[in-house]
Amino acid sequence: MNIRSLTRGDGVVIGAAVLLFIASFLDLYSIDGAPDDVIPSLWGSGPVVLGVVLAGIIGAALVVVSRGLPQPPKAAGLDLGQFGVAFTVFAAWSALGNIFDPAGGANNITSGSSTDGPDSGLGLILALVATLIMAAAAVATPLVPALKGSLMPAARPAAPQPYGAQPPAGYGYPGAQQAGFGGQPQPGQPGQPFPDQQQHGQPAAPPAADFSPFWFAVPVPRQLFPEDGSQTPIAELAPGTWYLAVEQRGPALVAQTQDGRRGVLQDTSGIQRG
Repeated sequence: MNIRSLTRGDGVVIGAAVLLFIASFLDLYSIDGAPDDVIPSLWGSGPVVLGVVLAGIIGAALVVVSRGLPQPPKAAGLDLGQFGVAFTVFAAWSALGNIFDPAGGANNITSGSSTDGPDSGLGLILALVATLIMAAAAVATPLVPALKGSLMPAARPAAPQPYGAQPPAGYGYPGAQQAGFGGQPQPGQPGQPFPDQQQHGQPAAPPAADFSPFWFAVPVPRQLFPEDGSQTPIAELAPGTWYLAVEQRGPALVAQTQDGRRGVLQDTSGIQRG
């Protein structure tokens, strides 16, 4: 699970889930003159636990997990995130319904102490606020640009490296090797022709003269397609990770992933340059 792919909207969902969990230990309802040990928490009501607390927490978990996985699993043709959004909306609807009947018909617990019946307790009120925020964030995140931004900003690289040079430590380029005797790079290292290219006198074509390789990060997950033009993705670029742009082809970029794969990024809108 890549936590760097989480958005600001996911952060709001997580915060609302924490608030809901805290609210579940507070009073379900309040009655004037009733002892504190008589009034249960939200865990004392089955409908509230199932319809509000557990539904909201499960929905938040499904939304966050679906964002963090490269390929979210599906059930009945729907992503886990869609099920999560439905759970959060149901939890908010259930919390609103319980506000009108907080005691669930238990008005006679403190008979004679109040003529108006029990009022909603602090726990139930906070649960309603938490589920409303959670449902709103889960629904609005794919639609509102401010919520679609990355929750954890990517660490900026020290400086862009020219294509063919050894990337900085931690980039994960698989072909980086130690120089041989005399400090000469070995065949197969970045920037050196492979043996078959040396034999046939066919060095690799350099990038365009007016293009300088640079690091970039994507705002949302983007697909990387093969350089031969086929439309079967070979990788998915995740927000919060820096990739190296090695060539430009019109509006598209040829990008290199951490494991050394190269492909065409067709959608370059909103990318962040390093």
